[in-house]
Amino acid sequence: MLTVMSIPPTTNQVQGPAIHVQGLEKSYQQLRVLRGVDLDVPRGSIFALLGSNGAGKTTMVKILSTLLKADTGTARVNGFDVATQATDVRESISLTGQFAAVDEILTGRENLVLVARLRHRKNPGAIADDLLRRFSLTEAGTRRVATYSGGMRRRLDIAMSLIGNPPVIFLDEPTAGLDPQARIEVWRAVKELAEGGTTVLLTTQYLDEAEQLADRIAILHQGRIIVNGTLAELKALLPPAKVEYVEKQPSLEDVFLAVVGAADTGGQDRMTRSNTE
Repeated sequence: MLTVMSIPPTTNQVQGPAIHVQGLEKSYQQLRVLRGVDLDVPRGSIFALLGSNGAGKTTMVKILSTLLKADTGTARVNGFDVATQATDVRESISLTGQFAAVDEILTGRENLVLVARLRHRKNPGAIADDLLRRFSLTEAGTRRVATYSGGMRRRLDIAMSLIGNPPVIFLDEPTAGLDPQARIEVWRAVKELAEGGTTVLLTTQYLDEAEQLADRIAILHQGRIIVNGTLAELKALLPPAKVEYVEKQPSLEDVFLAVVGAADTGGQDRMTRSNTE
């Protein structure tokens, strides 16, 4: 996982979409990964980029975060051109990759303080304490990260990326490999980012994740955006559903969360007794 350091931009933001991409192409020798991608991401929104493995999602994120150069086309992030204004772009963003980049030897608080100091922020301790509170990690803040669960590490990773208040955050497969409860914890954190005005572009293979989080969804397939819209607009592409009476059965996720939640509150035994009476 790679986190791009961010410092609050000193240049005035340009009005318009937080991310604007037009005609973006990228090839690796004979392999065409991106074949003319166009998209706009409104400010303060969550934009989900869906696609199977090899569709070009990570390549897109690397280009937008200035880690990779496009062959042709243009891309602007926070009003800055990724090719000619790379420094301004880097000052406007944070990138969180597929694996949490946290130091397991340090505590959660020490990780946050370290990044705050690297970014030359004043009062790094206060910044760390505030982020621990925002991401429900205060009690775990003094523990070594080696003892954290996957969901806790991911939340800490995202918290670290917020130091400096970057207006745009890229999350590349933010819940890959996490259990259902940890995924919901990360979803909650991502929603709070957008509510605070941060623009979030996330790549994912999980369709339910895009349904839960995204204001707009684009599907990248074989290097091209084949559909782009809100969830309602995407659903409207299919024929109207037939209205039938169906008794809704709980999903496996419903059962899992109910059982885990009951166990956390000491109510699992009561559930078991009620089911056997």
